[in-house]
Amino acid sequence: MSEQTLQGRTIAFLVAAEGIEQVELTEPWKAVQEAGGTPRLLSPESGTVQAFNHLDKADTFDVDETVSGADVASYDALVLPGGVANPDALRTDEKAVAFVRDFVASGKPVAAICHAPWTLIEADVLAGRTLTSWPSLRTDIRNAGGTWVDEEVVVDGNLVTSRNPDDLPAFSARLVELVAAAR
Repeated sequence: MSEQTLQGRTIAFLVAAEGIEQVELTEPWKAVQEAGGTPRLLSPESGTVQAFNHLDKADTFDVDETVSGADVASYDALVLPGGVANPDALRTDEKAVAFVRDFVASGKPVAAICHAPWTLIEADVLAGRTLTSWPSLRTDIRNAGGTWVDEEVVVDGNLVTSRNPDDLPAFSARLVELVAAAR
């Protein structure tokens, strides 16, 4: 990847209170920081969130802002980490779903990995889009009007998606490239 700078860019990472696949939060977060950007953790509730290494509890992370107080205009991109429980909880939170819907509509970059497209499905923003995810979401994506493909990373307009933690290097690189190229 060529040198990309995200200096002055703020990227929202939206997660539920628990069930976040830790590496799907920390690796893109690190990529944003290394490119000079500022990552911020958003969640439906203030306090801390619980990440997991697959099914085992991992670290906790402090929430920077609740999604109900967040403004799409304050952020240059949105990252939706996976884990099974994380997007499953987010898609039942009306404010989180509305934030995601508004973010996609803004045209700013949105990156979702693994099970995170569940939140995009709930936001009803996948019609006519091509994306990838954890394979079990294939039918859900098709039922939402999207086209599912089995690729390491897929970019469709402002949407970046990947399948699983093995795809994180490509996912993080494309996220940084898309944010750097925006505006």
